[in-house]
Amino acid sequence: MAGPMERIQVLDDIEKDIITCLQCAAQALLELGKEKSSQKQAETNTSQFLRTLSQVESKLSDQINYLTQVSTGQPHEGSGYASQKVLQMAWHRLEHVRSWVNELDRLKASHLASANRTSAGIPNGSMTSSGTST
Repeated sequence: MAGPMERIQVLDDIEKDIITCLQCAAQALLELGKEKSSQKQAETNTSQFLRTLSQVESKLSDQINYLTQVSTGQPHEGSGYASQKVLQMAWHRLEHVRSWVNELDRLKASHLASANRTSAGIPNGSMTSSGTST
């Protein structure tokens, strides 16, 4: 959606809209409180109040939806969560592979030790590593 600076700017705009909304409501109430109030001016301020309030509600809903996505860990544009999760899974796979390699090394060493014990009991007439007979 947007970077951190854009998000802060959106929040600043929402704050300004809230101030405008409160000013329109105050103006409408002041107009209605006058002895000779102008119906048209009160309606204009009330309409502006309602439009601004609707915009604030919409913008705040967008912000709440964004924060809900972030807090639940769902990946979203600009989020580091997905990358962090991929890295965590890669580390987990790496550790799993290391454990398998260590297990294979242990089996290899065990097999070689067993083969060495068996070959120690073979008489001298066996083949050498070069393929010649002794």
